[in-house]
Amino acid sequence: MDRPSNYYRYLCHLIILVAFFSVVPSAPPANSAALKIPDNAQAQRYGGGWKCDLGYRKVKKSCRAIKLPQNAYLTDASFGQGWECKRGYRERKGKCAAVKVPANAFLNSYGEGWECQRGFLQVGSACSKIKVPRNGYLADSAEQGWKCNRGYRAVKKDCVAVEIPANGFFIEASYGRSWQCDRGYRAVKGKCAIIDIPKNAHLDYSGNGWECNPPYRKRIDECALP
Repeated sequence: MDRPSNYYRYLCHLIILVAFFSVVPSAPPANSAALKIPDNAQAQRYGGGWKCDLGYRKVKKSCRAIKLPQNAYLTDASFGQGWECKRGYRERKGKCAAVKVPANAFLNSYGEGWECQRGFLQVGSACSKIKVPRNGYLADSAEQGWKCNRGYRAVKKDCVAVEIPANGFFIEASYGRSWQCDRGYRAVKGKCAIIDIPKNAHLDYSGNGWECNPPYRKRIDECALP
């Protein structure tokens, strides 16, 4: 009978301990007790410290309410002013001003500016229709909004046919001449002249010049041994 009495005695002690700890509140950790959390704030979940609630931002050791302007919304970012303007508005002197989208334009992807529609070019605060010259086409990548068709080049506001000399061919070029000489020829005064290759030489990589065969070296217009 001694063994069961010890068991019941142990069980009674266990019940008493459980009842005691369920009534007595546990003491807060030392760092939580020392941490003074201001109004409108909460303890950080990780790393210690505290942060202000949404709608408030930290000013020294307190949390002050954010003055939310019209057409804005609160953000939970730990930096900045705590708010951003809604799409279609942009910040101007602490307020959210409506973006004035001109005719033939649309709001950009960020919603705080605008872009002209295809076929129009921004001129100041308006979108002006692009006048594509004859023998040209619309091109978003071009500064003026258009490019010349193949075989033409831009001269002021027009597209002028490129005069390609004999033994030459057309190339796309934003500046300079819009043609290049065939292999074995080089440009000389607007024409393509045949290259006079000296002895012990050959056409270079470009095909529009020459270089000496090793071990010869170029000396004026000929190849000589060093």
